[in-house]
Amino acid sequence: MKLVAVVPVRGGSKGLPGKNLATLAGVPLWERAVAQGREVGAAEVLVTTDITDILSRDPMPGLTLLERPAELARDDTPMAPVLLHALAHIEGQARIVLLQATSPLRSVDDIRSAVALHESGAFDLVKTVTPTNPGVLKYGRMDGVRFVPLADPAFCFANRQGLPPVMRPNGAAYVFDKDWFLANGGFVTDRIGAVVMPEDRAQDIDTAEDFARAEAILRG
Repeated sequence: MKLVAVVPVRGGSKGLPGKNLATLAGVPLWERAVAQGREVGAAEVLVTTDITDILSRDPMPGLTLLERPAELARDDTPMAPVLLHALAHIEGQARIVLLQATSPLRSVDDIRSAVALHESGAFDLVKTVTPTNPGVLKYGRMDGVRFVPLADPAFCFANRQGLPPVMRPNGAAYVFDKDWFLANGGFVTDRIGAVVMPEDRAQDIDTAEDFARAEAILRG
């Protein structure tokens, strides 16, 4: 099955205007994601975007620039409909690796590990995750005046040192089958595999401070 990298790039960021075109250690964010898609052996890299500067680029072999409709480029647009629109433009069967431009510190090996885990056939979806504070296992939600634990009620009364490890999705990479996603209508499944990434490769860029921190890490 061919591998296709999908890079979603939106122009209307409020946290850091123009961030996807911004140059990080000499390379624009969106081009970093494209380069990683190529490096992991994607037969095609599809960039779905509303940014005119990207759409006006000269055609390149293996790179598809897809104009994203305005209704799919709002601040509150979820990723699933953006992908459903993009996947409809990919011919034949394909394994998709979603690479968000705002996760520039992931390594090629992180992506390869996620693809390999999906190739095992054990999961509908594979995503990258990062360790986080296990204290969230003590949390709950309210049902009227009733406290409902998010997980095992015993966790609410355990010492933090005794809690099991907890992972947070970091958005760096998602891998799934194109036909599965189209039939499923989105990401939701209980068959999810995960590849663990360290915190220093898992930063998402949303603000100028995030950008400066990422550049400092890349420059060593």
